[in-house]
Amino acid sequence: MSGKLMKVFITRRIPQEGMKILSAAGVCEVSQWDSDEPVPRAELLKGIQGAHGLLCLLSDKVDAEVLEAAGPNLKVISTLSVGFDHLAIDEIKKRGIRVGYTPDVLTDATAELTVALLLATARRLPEGVEEVKNGGWSSWKPLWLCGYGLSGSTVGIIGLGRIGMAIAQRLMPFGVKRLLYSGRTAKPHAAEVNGEFVPLDTLVSESDFIVVSCSLTPETQGMCDKSFFSKMKPTAVFINTSRGAVVNQEHLYEALSSGQIAAAGLDVTTPEPLPTNHRLLTLKNCVVLPHIGSATYSTRGVMSALAARNLLGGLQGTDMPSELTL
Repeated sequence: MSGKLMKVFITRRIPQEGMKILSAAGVCEVSQWDSDEPVPRAELLKGIQGAHGLLCLLSDKVDAEVLEAAGPNLKVISTLSVGFDHLAIDEIKKRGIRVGYTPDVLTDATAELTVALLLATARRLPEGVEEVKNGGWSSWKPLWLCGYGLSGSTVGIIGLGRIGMAIAQRLMPFGVKRLLYSGRTAKPHAAEVNGEFVPLDTLVSESDFIVVSCSLTPETQGMCDKSFFSKMKPTAVFINTSRGAVVNQEHLYEALSSGQIAAAGLDVTTPEPLPTNHRLLTLKNCVVLPHIGSATYSTRGVMSALAARNLLGGLQGTDMPSELTL
């Protein structure tokens, strides 16, 4: 039997839900980089040799060199992520390899985290926690640690896809007055949240809160730059939970330190992890999280199971629950 098993390489320890599905299927022989840390490049190139399937993460760059190392057996790449900018799609397509990913399952968790980050940034929660710890909390002062509220505000969402829409649905009950969104096209589902489709410039200049939830493309790379921040209100709060490369971080630092905008909350940066001596981390009005958008136990378990099912579908030439159309 063992001669017939298909070889699968997994680039990291993943939640047990996925591993159980793979072992129960009995069609593959799994080798794994058994660590919580990313697989070193040399180990990836070694591990993928002769593999029929690859289960990878966002931190694994799957380019022509990796595909060459894998050889002609490789049928499927299953990524434990909704993003796929780490995959060389053109090279993969050329070789007729199928790709699975994990959209939808992390929508709710990412939307919740985005709202939490927006509230923490706007209401200065990290600063408040710090003041309690360092003795800065004295008598009540009318303007001490004042922030900005959602009630009566205008919120602008850049990219009203699945996650953008889920964010909008969660923000509306806070008493948001107007919801603006921009993107390539107007979305019929925006009506559910009374969303107004506007040009990006309008969104940037009229919003009290700007939430970036678009995907990273050549058009969106570095989109939030000096000219973008200069159009924002000085009282506006900027939130990014999409991809770090959408933002020019030097320009963001200038906008925050000069008081051009009020505050920023980021769950994504360039690079990741952000070096501890990065200038953004010196600012009180910048809240940076370590890319934990989908970090709930249940979401990670479901992602792992879906990635495993995608992998099996690709290995067996059957339907994949979430296949990327190449």
